[in-house]
Amino acid sequence: MTVARSAGDVVGAGSRGATIDRASPADLVMLAVDTGPVPQQLGALLLLDNGSDLDPAATLRVITDRATTIPRLRQRLVWPPAGCGRPVWIDDPTYDADQHIRRLRCPAPGDQQALLDVLTTIVSAPLPFTRPLWTAVLVTGLADRGTALIFVLHHVLADGIGGLAVLARLVDQAQRPAELLADNTFPVPAPSWAMLAADAQSERRAALSRLGWTIRGLRTSLSGAGGWHAPAAAPCSLVARTGPGRRLAVARADLSALRTTAHRQGGTVNDALLAAVTGALGALLERRGERVSTLRVTVPIAARKTPTGAVLGNEVVPLVVGLPAGGDPRTRIERISAIVKAARGQLTGPPLVVLLGPVFQAIAGLRLYRVYLNHQRRFHTLVSNVKGPKAKVSIGGVPVRELIPVSVAESGNVAVNFVALSYAGSLTVTIVAEPDLVPDLPELASLLQAELDALTN
Repeated sequence: MTVARSAGDVVGAGSRGATIDRASPADLVMLAVDTGPVPQQLGALLLLDNGSDLDPAATLRVITDRATTIPRLRQRLVWPPAGCGRPVWIDDPTYDADQHIRRLRCPAPGDQQALLDVLTTIVSAPLPFTRPLWTAVLVTGLADRGTALIFVLHHVLADGIGGLAVLARLVDQAQRPAELLADNTFPVPAPSWAMLAADAQSERRAALSRLGWTIRGLRTSLSGAGGWHAPAAAPCSLVARTGPGRRLAVARADLSALRTTAHRQGGTVNDALLAAVTGALGALLERRGERVSTLRVTVPIAARKTPTGAVLGNEVVPLVVGLPAGGDPRTRIERISAIVKAARGQLTGPPLVVLLGPVFQAIAGLRLYRVYLNHQRRFHTLVSNVKGPKAKVSIGGVPVRELIPVSVAESGNVAVNFVALSYAGSLTVTIVAEPDLVPDLPELASLLQAELDALTN
């Protein structure tokens, strides 16, 4: 990964009208841990209605025009000189949306797995830090004569909810602020060294004044992450050193039916999702000749509940919980609901990455974070769930019939994780697996689908 760090990038001939937009501590942690062969990137695959008369060139023009109205998609992250504080987002004067958009034909046979393999390749290709951190690819040549749009962001730009906010601004139904559409001020002048140095000094004073709050917040923040002495994840084949490869599989559920079942058991859709995942993993391990009764799962909790196009970045708190892998799936929902509620009740402090951002960055800078990831025993898997649009959306007049989420990262010794997204009455769950450690991925997908079916039928 090449990162532009030229101090000259943040110095204009004059800073009149310039503003300072720094990457947050959580954003910088995402960037600092992005040191392995798999980049920290997320995205979505939008399956477009194959019954529409789609004009690929016109669809790409729509994406180009609308991406230009989202400020962060015209900016890149640059590093100021020493003493001038955290990196800042500045307008890229060479921004050209056409550099971020392309067309691609899906390899034969053009079925779901071929399309998922294309998605894997695109989301796993590192985005260059010398320009804004996003790409969009229109994929044609599908077996059903359909078309797909793949949109990818670097995780330093947004978390799952932030990424969804970007997508929401690209669709036809988006409410685009008139001031943005009429604003021709581009590029906005970059802040000067003097501005950055003064702002950094002010931030350091503020940090010192918050020192007591930071110390008090450590205990509550650690509780949600399992504490200093969290139970270890039971040894199994799901915890093993991963390589650079990734492969995807998908399972689906009717959202209304899943919600009804979850509510009957006193839980939420997320509790039902966790019950399905742990049940599928438990069954997979049994078929491998292993038995793990409790799976340690990391559940990212969004600190920002409502997605907006104006506020991106990363605002997620990790919750680590031990969840049952066996038993009746409906009973499992009840148990999981109680466990998650109790754990969330302890999660009253700010995220650890906010409290100890510089520490995390230093650890990552010394490559110690990769050592930790390769040897950690705190959790078996990660399950992320984001609420998407309740009604179907369209792009350039073409309806989006399905949204498939994806997220990749250096996973250390975690062989598989799950990303879920609700859209227009359906819940789509993407399984992201290391293919050498999960050669039975189709079997895992079938097991997960069976668990979801059992909860919705």
